[in-house]
Amino acid sequence: MTKILLTGFEPFLAYKINPTMQIVEALAGTSIGNYIIEGRVLSVDFQKAAHQLKQYIEEIQPTIILSMGLAGGRFKITPERIAINVKDGEPDNNGYTPVDESIYSDGADAYLTNLPIRNMVNRLHQEGYPAEISNTAGTYLCNNIMYEGLVYARQHEGVLAGFIHIPASFELAIQHGKIPGWHLQDLIASIELCLEEAVHAKND
Repeated sequence: MTKILLTGFEPFLAYKINPTMQIVEALAGTSIGNYIIEGRVLSVDFQKAAHQLKQYIEEIQPTIILSMGLAGGRFKITPERIAINVKDGEPDNNGYTPVDESIYSDGADAYLTNLPIRNMVNRLHQEGYPAEISNTAGTYLCNNIMYEGLVYARQHEGVLAGFIHIPASFELAIQHGKIPGWHLQDLIASIELCLEEAVHAKND
């Protein structure tokens, strides 16, 4: 079967739960048409995460790469439009804090996703889920991983790649105390819908 690589992250910073990890665990091994979902969880570590992603891509040889990240405070599903060639922000889980670093010193300034993000947002709206396209994936690990996936997609014709930020789950929102949350099952269903749109794009 054709492969989808679906990635999430481990808990990080003040977030003791990461629902992207739970979504990966829920969807790993399921299928959409003739596409099987291979789920993997990445370290919140600037040095390790990119290497892990590349290893998983080599192992799985996916046709679709969809990475997810938690955006605590957002209240919509937000497919990302662009990744920039910058590492900057809060410390990762090993305390590394990049400042104004490039992901690749000779890399393009930015890459646009080739996932059907407008179709994803429209489909989510049709199913009753709040969603919008985001024009900033930040400069933390999420942007870093999105950029790496898009580098691979540019080098391998026919591969779709991109990134979706999700809100907190209810469990995390209650634990955190100051961010909105969704039911985990709705988060899972939303990502399934987005993956369906990616598969439709590949099959058109």
